[in-house]
Amino acid sequence: MKGTEMKFLNKMERKFGRYAIPNLPAIIIALYVAGYILAVFQPRIFSYLTLEPYYILHGQIWRIVTWLIIPPSSLDFFTIFMLLLYYSLGKTLEHTWGTFRFNVYMFSGVLFTVLGAFLLYGVLYFMLGTNIAFGQAFFSTYYVNMSIFLAFAACYPNMEVLLYFLFPVKIKYMGILYGIFIIYEFINSSWVGKVAILASLLNFLIFFFSTRNFRRVSPREIHRKQKFARDMSKAAPQAGAPRHRCAVCGRTEQDDPRLEFRYCSKCEGDYEYCQDHLFTHEHVRHH
Repeated sequence: MKGTEMKFLNKMERKFGRYAIPNLPAIIIALYVAGYILAVFQPRIFSYLTLEPYYILHGQIWRIVTWLIIPPSSLDFFTIFMLLLYYSLGKTLEHTWGTFRFNVYMFSGVLFTVLGAFLLYGVLYFMLGTNIAFGQAFFSTYYVNMSIFLAFAACYPNMEVLLYFLFPVKIKYMGILYGIFIIYEFINSSWVGKVAILASLLNFLIFFFSTRNFRRVSPREIHRKQKFARDMSKAAPQAGAPRHRCAVCGRTEQDDPRLEFRYCSKCEGDYEYCQDHLFTHEHVRHH
């Protein structure tokens, strides 16, 4: 089953990969910036932007996408820190998986949230016989963004981050803490809240419990493939081949001559990283 799904993704990438949107994390942040600007000058407009199936079915079709512009919380130092963190994690995942797969991951989270809202609306309308408005509190980008963190924790469990810029903590422990928090919220939420949480995180559940091959897109696996390719090419070296290649994102000096590359002394083996991943990669251990 897993191999079939991965083959399907590979086939889709070959066919539609050229349409993938690069630098998607920056676009997400830009949408939030626009949302914060609207919150200052036109705060009432948010009531016309939320994900509300009833209004969408009655002509306000822009709501299918405009809910993405609504910021997850008020603007303060903690929010700025979290947005910058999600941007950094998203960029790393984009380099690790590739632009197309990261697009699929993020857009599937958005799609599942929209489908969840419509499914819940249909069920409640059938049961109660009346129209229900959910509001921004339920269907938002909060859990879609959290899926970025969970995906990163699954891919790089042993990477350390500085909690509050002071305390080094392995990302897997923060991921476990997030998971406990989500389960607690799920248990204590109404049925609307439960559907919103499940729909928003369905992309994570599908990608990492059904197609775990993404977890193998690690520096060790990339390095193994690169070493095999180098060994195979020694018999017939190609002119102009790159001298440096990042073990995380695969970029070379030919992609950007301004990139700097260094070997990591803490990794067991000859693993080379670009400047963006030298201090953010998961160290490779052979035991």
